[in-house]
Amino acid sequence: MWGLCTVLAMAEAHQAVAFQFTVTPEGIDLQLSHQALTQIYLSGLRSWKKRLIRIKNSVITGVYPASPSSWLFVVIAILATMYTRSDPSMGLIAKIQEHLPASSQSLSSQSQVVVSAVVFSTLLWLALIFTMRLCLKQLLSYHRWMFEQHGKMSITTKVWLALVRMFSGRQPLLYSYQGSLPNLPLPAVKDTMKRYLESARPLMNDEEFEGIVSLAAQFESSLANRLQWYLKLKTFWASNYVSDWWEEYIYLRGRSPIMVNSNYYGMDFLFVTPTPIQAARAGNTLHAILLYHRKLHREEIKPSRVPGTFIPLCAAQCERMFNTTRTPGEETDTVQHWQDSDYVVVYHRGRYFRLWMYCSGRLLSPREVESQVQRILDDPSAPSPGEDKLGALTAGDRIPWAKARKQFFSSGVNKRSLDCIEKAAFFVTLDDEEQGMMGEDPGASLDRYAKSLLHGKCYDRWFDKSFSVVIYKNGKNGLNAEHSWADAPVVAHLWEYALATDSFQLGYNEEGHCKGEVDQSIPPPQRLTWDISTQCQEQVSRSLEVAQALADDVDFHVFSYQEFGKGRMKKCRISPDAFIQLALQLAYYRDRGMFCLTYEASMTRLFREGRTETVRSCSSEGCAFVKALEGGEGAEVCRRLLRAAAEKHQNLYRLAMTGAGIDRHLFCLYVVSKYLGLDSPFLNQVLSEPWRLSTSQTPVQQVELFDMVNHPEYISCGGGFGPVADDGYGVSYIIVGESMINFHISCKHSCPQTDSHKFGAQIKQALMDLLQLLSPDQREPSRTGRSQHEAREGRSQHEDREGRSQHEDREGRSQHEDRPGQAKKEL
Repeated sequence: MWGLCTVLAMAEAHQAVAFQFTVTPEGIDLQLSHQALTQIYLSGLRSWKKRLIRIKNSVITGVYPASPSSWLFVVIAILATMYTRSDPSMGLIAKIQEHLPASSQSLSSQSQVVVSAVVFSTLLWLALIFTMRLCLKQLLSYHRWMFEQHGKMSITTKVWLALVRMFSGRQPLLYSYQGSLPNLPLPAVKDTMKRYLESARPLMNDEEFEGIVSLAAQFESSLANRLQWYLKLKTFWASNYVSDWWEEYIYLRGRSPIMVNSNYYGMDFLFVTPTPIQAARAGNTLHAILLYHRKLHREEIKPSRVPGTFIPLCAAQCERMFNTTRTPGEETDTVQHWQDSDYVVVYHRGRYFRLWMYCSGRLLSPREVESQVQRILDDPSAPSPGEDKLGALTAGDRIPWAKARKQFFSSGVNKRSLDCIEKAAFFVTLDDEEQGMMGEDPGASLDRYAKSLLHGKCYDRWFDKSFSVVIYKNGKNGLNAEHSWADAPVVAHLWEYALATDSFQLGYNEEGHCKGEVDQSIPPPQRLTWDISTQCQEQVSRSLEVAQALADDVDFHVFSYQEFGKGRMKKCRISPDAFIQLALQLAYYRDRGMFCLTYEASMTRLFREGRTETVRSCSSEGCAFVKALEGGEGAEVCRRLLRAAAEKHQNLYRLAMTGAGIDRHLFCLYVVSKYLGLDSPFLNQVLSEPWRLSTSQTPVQQVELFDMVNHPEYISCGGGFGPVADDGYGVSYIIVGESMINFHISCKHSCPQTDSHKFGAQIKQALMDLLQLLSPDQREPSRTGRSQHEAREGRSQHEDREGRSQHEDREGRSQHEDRPGQAKKEL
């Protein structure tokens, strides 16, 4: 049987080559395949077109905010001025003419003047571009607009807005602003220390706080200035003093499994499934993602901007979205990116297939992709020995995977198949399970859905790929993304486009199949072959055992909160994010009877190569509000403290976005200290503090793609990530429309103090209590004071729609979370 499968696989492979030859007594009989040669020609033509597009875009981006055509305008303007017998160069054209090469003597005098004028015009044009870019860079370094009160814009900001518009070119490409973005500023040590101590105060008693103040003073007066000097040197040399170290030390040097600990996931629509046919959903989804890939390559995607403004964000993370994999190493992993790939690798029932997405130089239509996927689904062949659970190597510890890769996949058929996976545009899993919000217990089904996307069976995803798309048997889909190469908003942008294109542009016919016709001459998917030794299979089993234990320990709960949303929050004149963060603080305090160090991810993409910064959401103002509410203080006092806490949170978020955060600066100081072989008790303590509440908001970035008015059911549930601390919670949330918030909560079964369902109930009640405090006219009476906490908790659990009454059975449910903007294990 194994021999037959090998022969069939080789036969399929031979269909893809351009020639075959046979050695005979008369010599070599060379048989050319004209169809294959045609395919090679068309593939080469497509490759050259891509190169030309890349060169063209490089020129356009390189001269931004000017345009290439502006060069001709400058040349004509200079020549026209010279025609009036004026010298706009103030003698420089004559100087250039004197230094023309000797061969130019064959030119007439008038021709030499024209050549000199063109050279001068080109230099002037380049100088103008440099000046405009420098001015735009300085303008984008201004961030006071972010700290002004809503609806009250200063004259300075108005002038700034006018100048930004003036110096910004028209119709920018995706990467047009990259050269104009400012570098991430380096905060002063004293400012970072002050903000750190302020954030630490509510989490420590007087004795602990005095101890950390003493360590901070000692560090600031001794080692800090020396470490800061090295960081200043790096800011002059590098465009971002954080990102490369953050990627290496927070992600790539981690030796524990990236599954659950680092990777995150994104979900499908919450209420609808566009088609129940697995192959059809795969056809539209894969085609839509490849359309995004093409737009990304051509830089036709509009530059990301701060929501509600035209202020650009860094797009550097988009560069490694496709054709990228994380390669394991014994000491550190590496991120490998290839220029282009025209195929994906598909996993189905223990087998791996190469699925070509282009034929005759064109992208396959959705109907053709559906046909190819159906071929894979109908393929009756069995996995080769050791092939079915091979993906568990990417789910276990990194060192065993690195050693196995070197020992078993460095040559021969295994290397060729592994290269095929790693160089693919992305990875696809055709899952034989049904997922989504369904059945008699939709809450439990959502939990299982999230758990499946986060880790699956621990061997049916390739966790090293930049992202893996999962298509379920009932037509539901989702994705799992690796975190080192980019943060979740970048992947979320792709996923929003794919969902919207799938449903609103491509669509399905009445039978649920993709639209269009099929070219029957398209070669079938190619089965990847393996030669997995017994020793390698043993390592696969060990990795699977580690991954399975990790997956089984995750306690996940997902729910959609529909009592109210950002619409009601805005009517209360409060930031929705601040509102939710304060509700999380209140929920955690009720759950654990204490406050904890809280992580909220904030992007720093206002700066070149920016990634994330931490918002320390647990503030003294927030703690004062929670204590007042739980202590039975009057509504007016609690309302005043709530608004003060919300304003404090907004200010902390703005500081983080504008490069004045705390944790990235301290992290880089710590890295420098390790390079120098120096030890700092202060930095050691700060970087060892656990983040027991790790939170992140998934932004909806392309609202224009979804018609919330006519199609309110087409909303995504967002995504989630695994727990950061063994005794803590991970909370991801997405604010959808005006009246819905979706939450993804994770923790660990092994910790008796954490319970995702119980914490979810606390969040629901906290949200309602905050709204009642700000809107006293709510029908439900306000409840404050610790004396009523038990009654409130019991009522919340009783009303939980997601099956809280069946909490004892939650081990079979799910775990899920979104990891938008930040690494799991912070520092």
